[in-house]
Amino acid sequence: MSDVSTKPYLIRAIHAWCTDQGLTPHIAAVVDEHVRIPPGTAQDGQIVLDVSTDATHQLDLGNDIIQFQARFGGVAQWVRIPVSNVVAVYAQENGHGMGFEAETYAGAPDADMPDTADEPPPPSAGGDKPAAGRSHLKVIK
Repeated sequence: MSDVSTKPYLIRAIHAWCTDQGLTPHIAAVVDEHVRIPPGTAQDGQIVLDVSTDATHQLDLGNDIIQFQARFGGVAQWVRIPVSNVVAVYAQENGHGMGFEAETYAGAPDADMPDTADEPPPPSAGGDKPAAGRSHLKVIK
């Protein structure tokens, strides 16, 4: 039996919970060479993104990659974040959610990610709200 991570399932569950409760789901992620975000949107090596249905288009919360199209400064751009880079998923309004440890991404290179805003990425297995200071979430082991 293979070791399948629970992380993508927990991310999808908290995203669904936030949506059902009328809250705004956000993800926080560590930015490295595998993360595709518009230049200048990361702060201190991390990014916090609104992943609500109102802020994203073609949101795909896959087992390995989270990808979607969002507007940054009025321009639609594709965002791609490996699930391994996600360090938190939570509701913006109350901070309820879950924190994770960042892991090393072991997936394929970013060659399949489009360079244009009009071209969608291939299928995989928000608006921008930068992080303000340190996160109030803590990793629970």
